[in-house]
Amino acid sequence: MRKIHLIIVHCSATRCNKPFPVTSLIACHQERFGFTGYHYYITRDGQVYQTRHEQLVGAHAKHYNEHSIGICYEGGLNEKGEETDTRTPEQKTSLWHLIRSLKVDYPDAYILGHCELPGVTKSCPCFIASEEYATLQPPRQNDLLI
Repeated sequence: MRKIHLIIVHCSATRCNKPFPVTSLIACHQERFGFTGYHYYITRDGQVYQTRHEQLVGAHAKHYNEHSIGICYEGGLNEKGEETDTRTPEQKTSLWHLIRSLKVDYPDAYILGHCELPGVTKSCPCFIASEEYATLQPPRQNDLLI
């Protein structure tokens, strides 16, 4: 069983007015990595898809994949292509429930947005996940992420 230290939230970096269904995500990752890099994908309607088994290493956060679960929501860009938190109410609800569920299996895992990892310069997922899910965080024993 993999030791999970992090639950990392991402956005698909797609426009909120153009659909990017789970089939498109899978095709994109299949071409890029040979497999789907995220463990979960949440579409605008709040539907949660498991796109990779949790015990398999993903491809979503360089240097952190070995000990993390990757969750991606559809969106992250507004109609003009600007980075924005475009989560629908349904996505916010589904993301909250999914993270709460994962915390049952991985109670010591920290919840971070991709942009909160050291060395990451992008704004993905376009909100600060560690703050939004602060009530689900384990007590910090030190400043190390893993």
